[in-house]
Amino acid sequence: MKILYGVQGTGNGHTTRARIMAASFAQLGVEVDYFFSGRARDKYFDMDVFGNYQSRDGLSFASQNGQVDKFETLKRLKLGKFIKDVRKLNLSKYDLVFNDFEPITAWAAKLAKVPVIAMSHQASFLFPEVPLAGGGFFTRHLMKQFAPADIHLGVHWQPFAKNIIPPFIPYEAPDNQCQSIANKVLVYLPFEELSKIMELLRDFPDKEFYCYHPDAQNQSLSNVHLRAPSRSGFLKDLANTSGIVANAGFELSSEAMKFGKKLLLKPLSGQFEQLTNALTLENMGRAKVMHYLSSNALEEFLELPMAEVVHFPSDPAPLVNWLINRQWHDVDSLHHQLWLNVGHASSNAA
Repeated sequence: MKILYGVQGTGNGHTTRARIMAASFAQLGVEVDYFFSGRARDKYFDMDVFGNYQSRDGLSFASQNGQVDKFETLKRLKLGKFIKDVRKLNLSKYDLVFNDFEPITAWAAKLAKVPVIAMSHQASFLFPEVPLAGGGFFTRHLMKQFAPADIHLGVHWQPFAKNIIPPFIPYEAPDNQCQSIANKVLVYLPFEELSKIMELLRDFPDKEFYCYHPDAQNQSLSNVHLRAPSRSGFLKDLANTSGIVANAGFELSSEAMKFGKKLLLKPLSGQFEQLTNALTLENMGRAKVMHYLSSNALEEFLELPMAEVVHFPSDPAPLVNWLINRQWHDVDSLHHQLWLNVGHASSNAA
């Protein structure tokens, strides 16, 4: 079987999940090509695992000052180029398109009648059992049409429905949670202005903040240690931080839960997925939420105790085997196998 894997490149969560899948595909000897869209090619980093991947503009949103900029999003929308990219993509050598909310490969496969299996956090919102902050029917319809698929697997923190699977986090929390450095805090707010983040963090000189940001260069300014994007560096700081201040992206929140790190989330205003993530984690007791950069919220968060570890699976091999063995319509067995040993999973499993 030869697979084309389409990945949404906006943000880093989809790419992080694709790295995990790529390692498993390679280990099991599956032939996979990778296709990314959603940002300029020179904005990706740590991409060696994907080999000679393809990249296109695709469809994405623009943000400014921590919220979705609808005018700029429409301004950047190159619908004619998108349609041209869809029509030009040759899928004749592929048996399957595996898709993480990437619209070009999804629509090209629909036109070419190549099977599409979708796996994404966004896909979880197609199922009415999954919490959704606003939008309802319209949002679910938009999610379904943005990157259409034959079978949708939603990735989420609880087994809300049969088609929901847990996130894969391929590394474990430190053996002893006391390895966490009490005054170390990891900050990842890529959609906020770096100057405003700095203003917030300087109010807490007794804490050491490690702040990753697309506009940062590696340097230390008093108690704030700026870091340019680096996957390896980020994971090292994640392992021994006492807590994380971040936008409400799915993948980082999942990593924080597996590492047993407390979370303070500032969801991207106007982005329903992040608003929903923040609401869901707050209701689960897994995060505190602020809707603007708030010194009071940060002060309260810093006083909280450490969180419990959630044992999400580390190995996606069951999913890869399910794909290559063409067991696509037996979602039940995949669902139960992957949720079997997840700690703190909801008792309302489907």
